[in-house]
Amino acid sequence: MQAVLRVLLDAYRVDPAREVYGLQLCERLGLGFGTVYRILARLHDQAGWVNKRVETPDAAGAGRATRIYYRLTDEGAESARLALAEAAASPAG
Repeated sequence: MQAVLRVLLDAYRVDPAREVYGLQLCERLGLGFGTVYRILARLHDQAGWVNKRVETPDAAGAGRATRIYYRLTDEGAESARLALAEAAASPAG
């Protein structure tokens, strides 16, 4: 969860409207689809920290799967900063 939040927060710092698609996160973090998408689903559905946008099929182009893009909300970015700071300050962090 922390690694996913760091990547999303880095994108947010560059541009709050910057989106990252799931495969980018998987490749950047070296984690499998199932792991990353479960984390993203939790951040979207339960926490409300990220917005999700499904690419239109015509934008995907021939031969490429439709992408799902994610970006932190303003509240999500603040919550992510706090959560990461707390994790770093904890003895196990």
